[in-house]
Amino acid sequence: MECPYSESIEGGDCTLEKLVTNDSLLNESPFMRDEVPYNLLHFINGFESSIGYKASDGSMIFAKSQGHPAWLWISQTVTDDDRKSIVRELVHQLSGASLPGISAAPETAEMFAEVYSKSGGTAYHTSMMMESYHCPKVIKPWNVTGEIRQAGRQNVELIAEYMAGFSAEAFGVPVDPASQIPAAERAVETGNFYLWIVEGKPVSMANIAHRSPRHARINAVYTPPALRKNGFASAIVSELCSVLEGERLTPMLYADLKNPDSNKVYQNIGFVERGKIASIKFG
Repeated sequence: MECPYSESIEGGDCTLEKLVTNDSLLNESPFMRDEVPYNLLHFINGFESSIGYKASDGSMIFAKSQGHPAWLWISQTVTDDDRKSIVRELVHQLSGASLPGISAAPETAEMFAEVYSKSGGTAYHTSMMMESYHCPKVIKPWNVTGEIRQAGRQNVELIAEYMAGFSAEAFGVPVDPASQIPAAERAVETGNFYLWIVEGKPVSMANIAHRSPRHARINAVYTPPALRKNGFASAIVSELCSVLEGERLTPMLYADLKNPDSNKVYQNIGFVERGKIASIKFG
């Protein structure tokens, strides 16, 4: 680092600057070396309403959208002392802002949470630990019956039911399927939501959530408990990977480390670990 992060955002040769929409820093080194675990920064930064900062030397990116946890990337080349200085300056710039949470590398997330909580007197806890994955080369599963199909409006109620099941398992709180109807409708309208069909009936779902310059993020992978252990999730995800490979994009996703079965499914079809992300909630 050329200088400490002690100056305000308005001055100094090496300090924090506003992150602009579709900022070029997300397509430059060193961020691209860490791009898979921090891929969601592309998505957040694509909204004009998002708020973000970056280090003037390109070693840090912070971005958040309204009502959602912020994401923070700090280059692995930054020393521990400079990392602490960056976090302190960032929290200073965020003075008065209310953050639902922070997602970052575990040690960075913990450091930010400690400084932020002390500045505002708010409690915090780790809500999820995720592994980020990318798939350089998909490995198709053998002997799985069925076929992939783009979801249509006739599938909205079923998708809402699956979404409720997905959310209940991920967060441990019961979810009314009727509350997921609007989200299911929006998902279908994107044209990126898919179902695995066996004998005319949907048995699993998956979604292409977002395409960034070099990757595409898959999420909402879910098979009802009674239909698991048949390879349906592996099959639908592998087919989506093939679609994305045809677009010259590398598939990526995040997996909850509390669910070893899903992590194993992704690894078996070619997904490779790229770095852990801790999601910390405030309040």
